[in-house]
Amino acid sequence: MKIVVLDGYALNPGDLNWNGFNDLGETIVHDRTAGEETVKRIGGAEIILINKTVITAETLQACPALRYIGVLATGYNVVDVAAAKNRGIIVTNVPGYSTPSVAQTVFALLLEICAHAGEHNNAVHSGRWISSKDYSFWDYPLVELAGKTFGIVGLGAIGKTVARIAKAFGMKVIAFSRSQNEEGRSCASYVSLEEVLAQSDVISLHCPVFPETAGIINKKTIAKMKNGVILINTSRGTLVVEEDLAAALNEGKIYAAGLDVVSEEPMQAGNPLLAAKNCIFTPHIAWATLESRSRLMEIAVANLREYLKGTPVNVVS
Repeated sequence: MKIVVLDGYALNPGDLNWNGFNDLGETIVHDRTAGEETVKRIGGAEIILINKTVITAETLQACPALRYIGVLATGYNVVDVAAAKNRGIIVTNVPGYSTPSVAQTVFALLLEICAHAGEHNNAVHSGRWISSKDYSFWDYPLVELAGKTFGIVGLGAIGKTVARIAKAFGMKVIAFSRSQNEEGRSCASYVSLEEVLAQSDVISLHCPVFPETAGIINKKTIAKMKNGVILINTSRGTLVVEEDLAAALNEGKIYAAGLDVVSEEPMQAGNPLLAAKNCIFTPHIAWATLESRSRLMEIAVANLREYLKGTPVNVVS
């Protein structure tokens, strides 16, 4: 049995191994695959593993031997799932592996906005503290989180973990979510989206992109926010209308934004947020700790193992 990994570099740039898949079949790993190479590289393989490689209905038609697509991520919008289902192809994903890491990144971004540790470290290394007349200096307003309201849009597994951390900082936590449960009530107060927008000092996005959530942060919703709110997005870049966010940052309506995702990745040179005030970025790394990627690899191997046993799990097709 032949297993083809079409874009393995993101998951494993060299600090993990593919042994779990090697134990299940002949495994060929490509770091990256351009669109025009996809069909040729799949060839007669029954099993492929992908991260961001697009698998269209045309690709599936050109690869009749294909029986299983393992997505090495939670999101699976890169696969034409309906076409796969019509052809009897199982598509699986890897849910839940990155929750601790994403939650950690939320607060890495937020704390950089509040304390500017990186900027002050640079100032010290440049000699500013050595030459200072005073024992202490700061170049930016320093913000204390205790007592402020933390609003969450989307209270799933990641949202709940973020809520618990926010509570540990002494913050009041409110959340808007399509579904509500007792676990959510234990870490946040469920409110309407309007209330999250109006009451929050910090808003963190943790919802998937659906037609009703695409562009949920836009000129109209920003106008309903508190002046000086902080926005954090570690979810999906297309939740935000980037031109509207850039304008709000430049006008001071939004104090700062911390973003791990943008609408088009890799980021494009013309993205309006690059020139916006008080906007900090990480390059879509919230998921990418070694621990998180190790969990992803383990779950992906288990998904394939269960499929081969005839008991597929984490099926999305």
